[in-house]
Amino acid sequence: YRRPSGKVGTRNFIAVQTSVNCSASVARFITDEVNRSGILRDYPNVDGIIALVHGTGCGIDTKGPAYDLLKRTQWGFATNPNIGGVLMVGLGCEAFQIPRWMQSYNIKESTIFRTMTIQETGGTRKTVEAGVKAIVDMLPTVNAAERTPQPASELVLALQCGGSDGYSGISANPALGAAVDLLVGQGGTAVLSETPEIYGAEHLLALRAESRAVGEKLIERIRWWEDYTARHDMEMNNNPSPGNKLGGLTTILEKSLGASAKGGTTNLRAVLEYAEPINERGLVFMDTPGYDPVSATGQVAGGANILCFTTGRGSAFGCKPTPSIKLASNTFIFEQMREDMDINCGDILDGVSLAEKGEEIFAEILRVASGGRTRSEALGYGDNEFVPWSLGATM
Repeated sequence: YRRPSGKVGTRNFIAVQTSVNCSASVARFITDEVNRSGILRDYPNVDGIIALVHGTGCGIDTKGPAYDLLKRTQWGFATNPNIGGVLMVGLGCEAFQIPRWMQSYNIKESTIFRTMTIQETGGTRKTVEAGVKAIVDMLPTVNAAERTPQPASELVLALQCGGSDGYSGISANPALGAAVDLLVGQGGTAVLSETPEIYGAEHLLALRAESRAVGEKLIERIRWWEDYTARHDMEMNNNPSPGNKLGGLTTILEKSLGASAKGGTTNLRAVLEYAEPINERGLVFMDTPGYDPVSATGQVAGGANILCFTTGRGSAFGCKPTPSIKLASNTFIFEQMREDMDINCGDILDGVSLAEKGEEIFAEILRVASGGRTRSEALGYGDNEFVPWSLGATM
């Protein structure tokens, strides 16, 4: 879907976003009511209505990093090219005020962008009714979007790994890296993230930085994390998780060497902070936590329109509005969770080359970008994975 902004989307959702946790239930009531009505059958180009609810929006310093991160994340999702229309619902008295947010980005209401608050609209029932009407009014415009041939250079691929095992670093992750090299060779973009999970391997990425400034920014983010974890009585090497250890990983260094392999071999073009717009092409790094839902939320806010997720333990994950392709690092977990996994990378251990598997993954990326469904989409995943990074004290 070529959007008026010039960006290209792989999906066409309407999002009901929430300014605060207090409006989360109303957002879900609105989406449930629309889905129950059956009206979406009349609009085949609309992939669905999603409620992007979260647990913050109040009890935060309105001049601090928590507010700034939420503001940037909300705007990033509202403008992600996989979203064709937005309804923002608030309570009315929260710290994250919708008018202030709109003013920050010069946002105006339109046929595909509407806002309302529960208090001003007159309570829960009236807000649900008004929200359903707003979405029904949007549907013809959003449905008018049509798929057209677009170059692979328009893809912005988020890279994730979770539930890693001892095979991740020699099968799924480097195979995904081979696919990344193919995508970058076509002029596309790949977004490596999860800063705590490159810890100990950051020097390898810094050596690939396109400029000294890019390399120094990556190291600066590592130093920030060392300070951040120390202030919270934590350590950067608290990984691997219990599941990682059961899968054969023993240290964060082993995990990081495998995780960084997802980025392929091309130059590192830029280092971004969480949820910053991804404007560079090629391989970029976004500073995020290693916790997958939080990390992927930042990547999608940055503009990722497709996602690949490697796993050796069998992570259950989806990511509306961005389709998530699941890559199993071993044949056992692929067979054990066949309905959840899209591609088996375990056959690399039996002799399939990384280059061959990279081509298979790249072909799957193109198929899914063109409208093909992933296993996680078929299962209905993605409604609960919007988790903005929450920094600072909850007041």
